[in-house]
Amino acid sequence: MAENGEKRDPSSHRTPGQIKRMDRGYNSTPEMIRRRGMQNQARSMMAKDLGKKAIAGKDVDHKVMLDKGGTNARSN
Repeated sequence: MAENGEKRDPSSHRTPGQIKRMDRGYNSTPEMIRRRGMQNQARSMMAKDLGKKAIAGKDVDHKVMLDKGGTNARSN
């Protein structure tokens, strides 16, 4: 059952209170902000190179994960 009688969002399966705690906590740490920015930048670079239609619905990932020293170089 949801906390404090809150209804769960059917798309995320989390209550509004749980979403707020995530946004204020883990998601707002400097490391996560930096990593999210690099992931967005990588997706933008791929869209520019290949076109938005080519990457629609696909994950843009890094060969070496960002938290293990990966970069946004095209080779990664």
